[in-house]
Amino acid sequence: MKTCEIISVGTELLLGDILNTDAQFLAQELAKLGLGVLHQSVVGDNHDRLLKALGQAAERSDIIILSGGLGPTPDDITKEVACEFFSKELVLHEESLERMTKYFKNKGLDMPESNKKQAMLPADCVVFENNNGTAPGLGMEKDGKHILLLPGPPRELKPMFTESAVPYLKQFSDKVIISHNIRTFGIGESAMSQEVEDLLDSENPTVAPYAKDGEALLRVTAMADNEEEAEKLCAPVIEKIRSRLSDYIYGIDYTCIEEAVVEMLKEKGLKLATAESCTGGLIGKRITNISGASSVFDCGIISYSNEIKHKILGVNEDDLKKYGAVSEQVAKQMATGVLKLSGADIAVSVTGIAGPLSDGTNKPVGLSYIALADKDNVWVKKLNTGRKDRDYNRYVNASNALNMVRVYLNKR
Repeated sequence: MKTCEIISVGTELLLGDILNTDAQFLAQELAKLGLGVLHQSVVGDNHDRLLKALGQAAERSDIIILSGGLGPTPDDITKEVACEFFSKELVLHEESLERMTKYFKNKGLDMPESNKKQAMLPADCVVFENNNGTAPGLGMEKDGKHILLLPGPPRELKPMFTESAVPYLKQFSDKVIISHNIRTFGIGESAMSQEVEDLLDSENPTVAPYAKDGEALLRVTAMADNEEEAEKLCAPVIEKIRSRLSDYIYGIDYTCIEEAVVEMLKEKGLKLATAESCTGGLIGKRITNISGASSVFDCGIISYSNEIKHKILGVNEDDLKKYGAVSEQVAKQMATGVLKLSGADIAVSVTGIAGPLSDGTNKPVGLSYIALADKDNVWVKKLNTGRKDRDYNRYVNASNALNMVRVYLNKR
């Protein structure tokens, strides 16, 4: 099996100005091809350091994939250094130049002279067309070592990898790796792992637990000669996990719980409304991040102040004074209020203390109440994260609200 290495190029990555999502994407996609990633590194836009990194990578890996540094400016040196390392000359690639010229013309612009630099490629390389930008990528080989160059922006790198790099890389893999993520909510990583403890020792497929904010997942991964055989290995293990964790699983291969909720609302032909205080619209945002949410999301009210809770949602002023905004009574009235205000079938509300400071009462930071209402009933959940992390509390509150909707829809 050929081994791979990823080098991310860019001083902005070293400074933390940009999150390196390219390396995560590439590692995941290479694993699907059965290509093991032995090492990852980040190098700034510096000739000597990048040349040294390439030398070290070539000593331990067969395939080196570099992302970034293919732009038209003088500090974009990835291609030049890679060609120097392989002792290859750069020549003008007329087809790439033509594509770039058309790219600018379609935007109603003249192509700057500096962009011609991007069309200078090694004569014997495999060119990866860029359908989302100007910089072409490429694959080149010398003495059994392969270097692939990809642009840094994820919107360019991801489609180029799928469309061009994958066909190039398939020649090096004789195995297929398939992974499925079983996502759970309402059970911690340790408790989840305990339920499937005997499966964690399996070698093919492997089962690995992971924790995320407020939820946990199990990744089932199998290696086989082809995709069909890998799926056959995964299937019985996934079924065992389903049977043991059925109350907590919200989906297989979903990216997030809101994706599952939107799909369930669509299947049942129901609409949801939200009333949010401490989450400040985060539930609504997460729902509307999902394509097609307009068919199931009716409205969202951000009732941050007590005045709006009373005037818009109809929360009783005496209850606000007696119990406080962060209370079971107020959460219930927020949910029923937005349900009446909207044309939705169900509504969910959140009121809490996100932190890092309390609200002037003796109630702890991290305390919240989440309510779900339909036309006949209202249910309330009390949650206390025990943390003063504002972002964490807001996110986990929104996740718990979405999970209440999921559980309700499952029972219905």
